[in-house]
Amino acid sequence: MSLFVIVRHGQSQWNAENRFTGTTDTPLTDLGRHEAHEAGILLDAHQPPNFGIGFTSELQRAIETMAIILDEIDQTDLPVERSAALNERMYGDLQGMNKDEAQERFGEEQVFRWRRGYADQPPNGESLADTHARVIPYFKKTILPHLQAGQPVLVVAHGNSLRALMMELEHISPEDIEKVELATGIPRQYEYDPASNTFKLLPK
Repeated sequence: MSLFVIVRHGQSQWNAENRFTGTTDTPLTDLGRHEAHEAGILLDAHQPPNFGIGFTSELQRAIETMAIILDEIDQTDLPVERSAALNERMYGDLQGMNKDEAQERFGEEQVFRWRRGYADQPPNGESLADTHARVIPYFKKTILPHLQAGQPVLVVAHGNSLRALMMELEHISPEDIEKVELATGIPRQYEYDPASNTFKLLPK
């Protein structure tokens, strides 16, 4: 069995301002750094993990969250690979827009479909389906072999790239993924069984 942990980055500046962030490279807030420290403390409290490798997106909010977590668990020397495949979804014309203003302009239902739906693309942006199409091949080719080799793995990324990954790990349907929201800075832990190639979600 191999431990697989995913963490959404801590609160970013644009999260705090209730703006669509997407691929815009905004930094963590002080609260976001606190959340990252708390994520590391949570991981260290139960059964201190000894990760073999880590993965992040190429965006600073994920990179800094990873660094803070590794400092908390005394694994600052962990090799970490960065990839745009794990970046947040591109929100297109919505990026930088306040979410309340977007609802006033486009309607609450349409904005919900863009934020939570699977196939709906915001103008000039990516749908969750598009995000899934880049995350899952990267996961299978680059991340999964480490788990199959028995290495514990830590991934720090974004709400939508991780929701896409959760669909694969937990067999969540496109219809049900609309109900799933991933909080910032809360580790989600799985046990990977290489014999059955399955993931079991561990209790918090």
